[in-house]
Amino acid sequence: MRYRERRKAAVSVLGRGQEPLKLSGGRRWACLAVLSASLLVVVMDMTILVVALPRLAAELAPSADQQLWIVDVYSLVQGGALVPMSALADRWGRKRLLLAGFAVLGGTSLLVLAAGNPGLVIAVRALLGVGAAMIMPTTLSMLRAVFPYPAERATALGVWAATSSVGVAMGPIVGGLLLEHFSWRAAFLVNVPLMAAALIAGLLLLPESRDPAPGRWDVVGTALVVTGMVALVWAVKRFARAGLVAPAAWGALVAAAVLLGWFVRRCLHRPDPLLEVRLFARRPFTAGIVVALTTMLAIDGLLLVVAQWLQLVEGHSPLQAGVHLLAMAAGAGLASPLAPVLAASLGVRTVLAGGLALASAGVLALYAAPGGLSYPVVAAALFLLGGASGSLAIASTVIMSGTPPAKAGNAAALEETSYDLGSVLGVAVLGSVASAVYRSRLDAAALAGQGLDASQVSAAQESLSGALDTASRLGARELAVQARAAFTDSLVQTGLAGGLVLLAAAVVVFVLVPWGLELSEQQH
Repeated sequence: MRYRERRKAAVSVLGRGQEPLKLSGGRRWACLAVLSASLLVVVMDMTILVVALPRLAAELAPSADQQLWIVDVYSLVQGGALVPMSALADRWGRKRLLLAGFAVLGGTSLLVLAAGNPGLVIAVRALLGVGAAMIMPTTLSMLRAVFPYPAERATALGVWAATSSVGVAMGPIVGGLLLEHFSWRAAFLVNVPLMAAALIAGLLLLPESRDPAPGRWDVVGTALVVTGMVALVWAVKRFARAGLVAPAAWGALVAAAVLLGWFVRRCLHRPDPLLEVRLFARRPFTAGIVVALTTMLAIDGLLLVVAQWLQLVEGHSPLQAGVHLLAMAAGAGLASPLAPVLAASLGVRTVLAGGLALASAGVLALYAAPGGLSYPVVAAALFLLGGASGSLAIASTVIMSGTPPAKAGNAAALEETSYDLGSVLGVAVLGSVASAVYRSRLDAAALAGQGLDASQVSAAQESLSGALDTASRLGARELAVQARAAFTDSLVQTGLAGGLVLLAAAVVVFVLVPWGLELSEQQH
């Protein structure tokens, strides 16, 4: 393509008032490396504590609720802050916010050295979520500016989506490797050198980018979306824990509906909304968001339970558990580069819905496998679940390539929000399902009949690690056997729940995506 034609296409992609950044090809790909590496660290942080949780629980003795909060408060805060952080990046500068996010994530990780109880660990994870919210939407919106030409941008988005998916699987692996030699705090401290390197590389390589006409800051809208999302996730967690008769959960759910509904109405009636919710009028855009949300829900929720099953039931070390989780990374590594080729030959709708359907079949195999649960069945489920990364890669391209240029930042924020909300709901819903099934399989009266007092019964029902610790102290071998069987059953039931969610999403996506949709379609 001649220079004038390339420049015209680039300006069309970026929108009015924005010129394509004058970067050499080498520097563009170097920028992609920096952005992908920083995204990898953020996504790894979502799951790196999965293998560290049993050792953390043994040292700090958190309750089952505290264990869930330690894992998902990171994504909860991150998901709530994504929209305002994306708007801030448009105004202050994306490079500035990204570098500030590197500093926050790295600096906050050092605070874990002073965290001596579960409450402080939760607080540190919450602050890390703020830093992550400064990084994640900025990586995606900066890709739009760094790669203004459609062909290069499609490749860059594919790398971005693959990095996000592989990062989820790498978190437990890196965590397992660290725990072989260090304490669970190493799962936090690993961020420090990585963020220092990212800060230096970002200063040297990344260009500045901002929205030339971002509009006024909506303070009320910011408060509505943050509090609404927090209330929504808290309600989901409370329902899973206390059942449908929990008054506090219903109150939080009603509050979330009111706050988020108010936020949507406010966005629809403002000339410069904090988030362009009208983008959901495009059915392919909505389908892409559904793919991102449900895939992350299944991945994060299943990883949380499987990693603990590998360690506490199968008896693997943290590193061995991480290696056993490589099956999902293998699926992601195979599917992501093949997805664009398959989409070109089979169609976007087939790849999006088919990827979810295959992942659903794999996860449902945890429930339907004859002869009980075994690692080969789990490995097959993880492999097919990782294969859903192909759908993620195509969904990201559909979301961004079909978005009007002036709304690229909003599309990036919505996509990132779907990733993070999916992660939060995965841990909250599937993690809570696993906990509820586990508790139901350990009858309190039966445990008391084995000679356990009330506090020991409570510890055994709180978590598998608590049950095994109690069994070890009392020499109660039967309790350990029962607890492991209960946890295995909880994994089976979690597979059923996750598989049904993915199957429903596959049907929704198939209906929403029009036949014949092509990835090269642009909205000008």
